[in-house]
Amino acid sequence: MATTRTQTNVVLVDGVRIPFMRSNTEYRELTSYDLARMAVKALLDKIGIDPGAIDWVLMGSVIQNVNTPNVARDAALAAGIPNTVPAFTISQACISANRAITDGMDLIRTGQAEVVLAGGTESLTDVPIRFRKRFRLKLIEAQKYRKPTDYLKFLKRLKLSDLLPEIPAVAEFTTDRTMGEDCDMLAARIGISREEQDQYALRSHQLAAKAIESGLLKDEVWPVQVPPTMKTVERDNGPRGDTSLEKLQKLRPAFIKPHGTLTAGNSSFLTDGAAMTLIMSEEAAKRLGITPKAYIRDYVFTAQDPYEELLLGPAYATPRLLDKTGLSLKDIDVFEFHEAFAAQILANLKLLASDTFAREKLGREKAVGEIPMEKFNTLGGSLSLGHPFGATGARLVTTAANRLIREDGQFALVAACAAGAMGNAILLERYPQ
Repeated sequence: MATTRTQTNVVLVDGVRIPFMRSNTEYRELTSYDLARMAVKALLDKIGIDPGAIDWVLMGSVIQNVNTPNVARDAALAAGIPNTVPAFTISQACISANRAITDGMDLIRTGQAEVVLAGGTESLTDVPIRFRKRFRLKLIEAQKYRKPTDYLKFLKRLKLSDLLPEIPAVAEFTTDRTMGEDCDMLAARIGISREEQDQYALRSHQLAAKAIESGLLKDEVWPVQVPPTMKTVERDNGPRGDTSLEKLQKLRPAFIKPHGTLTAGNSSFLTDGAAMTLIMSEEAAKRLGITPKAYIRDYVFTAQDPYEELLLGPAYATPRLLDKTGLSLKDIDVFEFHEAFAAQILANLKLLASDTFAREKLGREKAVGEIPMEKFNTLGGSLSLGHPFGATGARLVTTAANRLIREDGQFALVAACAAGAMGNAILLERYPQ
């Protein structure tokens, strides 16, 4: 006999992150494991939940340390999560934490869990640097050597260039283009000027600096003591509240030279950091006496053409999620979009407001609509706060939930693009307080 399952409401209890640091600064001695451990501990301390109540730990991580390929498990154990709690690590480029949260949501919806810790971690200071392929093959071959004379073979056919290290590049494997190059071409194709990009970057930095100074981020950024000196780090070091349009306009093109429009000032920077959320079924929250911040109502993932639409995930994911939930842009009170580049954000906003894009790419007669900037990324974004690849999604969701409460809104929409031409959108609804 067929049975029906009652839809389980999934709630976001809270989220927290350690301060995001520009790479090779305060966290330069640490690994993604260390950052994740500190973020998990911060979340447990903030909420005060018994670690034994957690059913699963899920984390996003992109540039992984070879010693901790399942960093979620290692960090969870180090932070005091019981060894009976399973954990796994997810890699889906810049939407890895988004996937951790939505996978946790599905575990709860399908009855496989009630309480899930989901987030992400990234150290872009501690990247794996490899020997070149020919030298790696020689090292593998050397494992079979038995006699001292065998080692004479080691240098045969090796060149000095074979000893040079391979440093990972933020580039698409499919297209062999950096994301910055792709975004520069996108800006030229869609018509996003250098001045527009610099204006948006200035907005992001000014809003982030204002949010920090006024204490609006205090609830979601947890101070940490950083080994080995145990120096206390309390705030992000990315925002530049003292920048100006004049300073930004003096920066040279960073990717396509000399005529590109993307610079270090209007692009997100390499960042170290970790962020975590605690999600659970509404029934579990009631049983534990916890008042959540928001319902996590629904989500979508998208994929586009990596040659032409690498950074357009929000333009595709946003209308799909709105259609799926029966909402329109007018119903959304809070927007939190990932800012990979100023040009990327402006391109997605422009296409969402375009009738031509709607007809040609979305199969709609009319544009999705214009997003009011007074509702959009009002506390800054990845351009200013930073972008640890595996962790950004957890920051976005946490900020969106806090804004819903502070701004007395009902619905929040989180959206992001990712390498591989993928996208994600998540819908939150404020929990009755």
